[in-house]
Amino acid sequence: MPRARKTDSTAKRKRAPRKAAAASRGIAPEDCRLAAGSAEIAAVRRRIEEEGGAVLGAYRDPLGGNPLVLASLPIDKVEPTPFQRDLSEAHHKKLAGVIDRTGIFLDPVIAITGPDGGFWTPNGRHRLAAMQRLGARAITALVVPKREIAWQILALNTEKAHNLRERSLEVIRIYRGLLDEDGARPEKSFAFYLEEAALVTLGLCYEKKGNFAGGAYAPILRRLESLTDEPLRKAMVAHEKRAEMVFALEERVGEVVSKLRARGLVSPYLRTFVVARINPLRWIKGGPPTLEEVLKTMRERAAKFNTDRIKQEDLATAGGVPDDEG
Repeated sequence: MPRARKTDSTAKRKRAPRKAAAASRGIAPEDCRLAAGSAEIAAVRRRIEEEGGAVLGAYRDPLGGNPLVLASLPIDKVEPTPFQRDLSEAHHKKLAGVIDRTGIFLDPVIAITGPDGGFWTPNGRHRLAAMQRLGARAITALVVPKREIAWQILALNTEKAHNLRERSLEVIRIYRGLLDEDGARPEKSFAFYLEEAALVTLGLCYEKKGNFAGGAYAPILRRLESLTDEPLRKAMVAHEKRAEMVFALEERVGEVVSKLRARGLVSPYLRTFVVARINPLRWIKGGPPTLEEVLKTMRERAAKFNTDRIKQEDLATAGGVPDDEG
């Protein structure tokens, strides 16, 4: 049976940096000054003016010294990146009400230049929608010349996502955006943005079925999948193949779960119980087989699963993610 590569560090949670000595990093306040006519921001300045916006000022960020431009942009020239989480109707309406009552917009959105004109905001979707709801003509934005900042911001948003489903959907949206941006680069070079390979495969599953029971399969994918040195476009094909295999397995597992319920067995962890019973990794010593081989074996075992031998007391020790949670 072929053996899988050892998983890399992308599956590990990012550790918070150690606390640095006070005032030991960055640049001094006077060094943050940057003339609006500086050559470093000339291209961004031209783009802003060509789109009908106005440059209000420029400065260097105090930590990395990166040039940033404060601008007022025509609101119809700004749109959210197409690969971030969906707009919350309740949140943006509430935000619009607050801005309307105060009569002042204080929190500029972050913006980058769009690939086909205009601007993208990777973290200002609700503020933008709130201002659009209020009929605003312009919106204040902090325009970042480095386009890759969009992926970094979205990666941070992924870590804040509430559950596996949200995180997976954000990662697959980022992945599709990266494909459009530079699909020839190695997948592993985007590890910071993608976090772990399992989220890409699960994202494809959630796109196909919103209530997919991803939590039951996530531990297996995390153990056996890793980001590769293959170009993004080629790596995406592999993720799509694995997602189809996971779906084929889920069909068989779903049939077993239905049979157990028909027999009157009750547990919020029925699916997790079945997946654990057919998972061969529990008995394998040494290096595990490939993910494809494991999924194939699990599907075969699910097809032969004898539900008549399962008793209610067998489910007492079942745990993990409830069947109704992704």
